[in-house]
Amino acid sequence: MQQLSVRHLLGIKDLTPADIALIFETADNFKEVLSRTIKKVPSLRDITIANVFFENSTRTRLSFELAEKRLSADVINFSASGSSVKKGETLLDTVNNILAMKVDMIVMRHASAGAPHFLSRHIKANIVNAGDGTHEHPTQALLDSFSIRERYGEVAGKKVAIIGDILHSRVALSNIFALKKLGAEVMVCGPITLLPRYISELGVKVELDVRKALAWCDVANVLRIQLERQQMKYFPSLREYTLYYGIDKKLLDSLNKEITIMHPGPINRGVELSSDAADSHHSIILNQVENGVAIRMAVLYLLASQVA
Repeated sequence: MQQLSVRHLLGIKDLTPADIALIFETADNFKEVLSRTIKKVPSLRDITIANVFFENSTRTRLSFELAEKRLSADVINFSASGSSVKKGETLLDTVNNILAMKVDMIVMRHASAGAPHFLSRHIKANIVNAGDGTHEHPTQALLDSFSIRERYGEVAGKKVAIIGDILHSRVALSNIFALKKLGAEVMVCGPITLLPRYISELGVKVELDVRKALAWCDVANVLRIQLERQQMKYFPSLREYTLYYGIDKKLLDSLNKEITIMHPGPINRGVELSSDAADSHHSIILNQVENGVAIRMAVLYLLASQVA
């Protein structure tokens, strides 16, 4: 059996193009499994996985839990809001207590960038980063690139515009790394206050006009405004943001070509995307959600083969 070059999935930056190809090939097989009447396989029936979430999540948490159960793993769900973390327990103590219950793998989301990397140096269990601060969200980027591949046959040569709050987005950074490794051209677009200062050093194009970005791209991955991570005002109002950067069906229909609309969710309808755009034939947003389960099954299955 082929193996990943890494023991943990901490970020796309650590993966090789061969790793990504192996994950996609494995996800293809699991997507076929998910289309069957019986959607469960016994691949991880001897593995125990803990979902350790220190931040709120709906899609990612449900997607990982469903992937784990489809693989027949034993699953433990941990939420910081009702735990001893509120009493002052450290991250390492919390995780070590979970591992003392003979857990093999940890899927973790944390508000601090680098938290999964810190843990990987102190514990033996395999770790999957489900989002760390504004740093990376590797499985989201994998499912996004997988969805582009499914739509177009390949990612190489495609023009992808990432539009919105780039500054606070872990999805944007992971997507840039994944798309570049797979041979796509990448553009970021948003208000200049929401673009990281050195973003062009990652080898991406920078555009401030959303209409020009849409005219350039084959795929637009639209990100929400992450107000919960903003400590100051980066633009006058949501209404003004929508006026200049909101995408609706009328704008899409005005283009001289067909493009694909993606969104990692949750959508702020009427802000970055109107309902008629999000629900149009341009959109593959629900395909992304479906593909998320197959991609996470693939990641867990491949990492489980390295469980000590």
